[in-house]
Amino acid sequence: MSKKKVNDGIKKVVTELMDRVMNKVLITDPFIKEKHHSKKPLYAALVPDEIFKGSHFERRFVTPFGGVWEKLAHVVAQEYHGHCEMGKTITGEVGAERLRRIQEVLNKLEHRKKGKDRVTPDWDVELKYILEGKGKLIPTSVVCDIYIESKKTKKNYAFEVKAPLPNSDQTKVSKEKMFKLLAMNPKKIDSAFYALAYNPYGKKEDYNWSFPMRWFDMRNDESVLIGDEFWELIGGKGTYKNFITEINSLGKDYRERIYREYLGIEPPKGFDETILH
Repeated sequence: MSKKKVNDGIKKVVTELMDRVMNKVLITDPFIKEKHHSKKPLYAALVPDEIFKGSHFERRFVTPFGGVWEKLAHVVAQEYHGHCEMGKTITGEVGAERLRRIQEVLNKLEHRKKGKDRVTPDWDVELKYILEGKGKLIPTSVVCDIYIESKKTKKNYAFEVKAPLPNSDQTKVSKEKMFKLLAMNPKKIDSAFYALAYNPYGKKEDYNWSFPMRWFDMRNDESVLIGDEFWELIGGKGTYKNFITEINSLGKDYRERIYREYLGIEPPKGFDETILH
C-alpha cells in the first residue's frame, strides 16, 4: 500500500469538507451580528455574541461532516484492498425462520422480562442460533456503510461505521443489518463488523458508552471493531497511527484559521496541541 496515496486521500477528504465549511461561514453564510440582535434581542442582551457565533459555525459544520468516517475509510480500503464501495446494497435471500430469530434476538435485548435482568448480548451465541433457522427463502436487501471486496484476502467484508458515541437506535439497526447479511443463503458476505472509527476511552477494554453496549458486548464481541482494529483491518498495520497523525496535522492549521479568520481573535496558548491519540 502506498502510504503517500493514503495520506493524500485523507488530506483530500478532510480539506474539501473543511474548505466548504470555511467558505460557508466566511463568505456565503457568515454570522451577522446585527441580524442576530434583531432576531433574538433578549439572547443578545444576556449572552456574548461570540457564543452564538460559535453555534452558528457548529450547525454549518456538523451536516457536511456527517459521512466523514465512511469517506476516510473508503480512501484507505480502496488503496489497500483494491475495491471498496460506500452505501453498497447487498441483495440475497434469507430463510423465514432466520428472519424471525433475528427479531427474537433483538427483542430480547431490547425488552426485559418482568422480574428478570435484560439479556446480555453475545454475538457468537446469537448468530449460531439464527443460522440454525431454516424456512422459505425470502428476498432481502441490506445497505451497508462500507463494502470491501478484497483482492488481497479474496474475501468480502461489510461494515457499519459509526462515530465513537453512537445512540441505541442506530446500533440496533446496524446489528439487524449485520445479522441479515450473514444469514443470506447462499452466502454473500464473509464477515460483517460494527466499527467505531475512534475510541475516546483509549483501550477497547475501557470502552464504556452505554447505548451500544445494550446491543453488543463492545469489549469482547469479535464483530465489534474500535479504533485501531478497524483501521488496520481495512488498511494494514500502522494505518491508525498514520490516520491520527494526518488528522492532527490538518487540525492545527484549521483551528488557527478558525480563531483568526472566523472568530477574529488570536489563538490561545496551547491551541495547536495534539487532540486525537
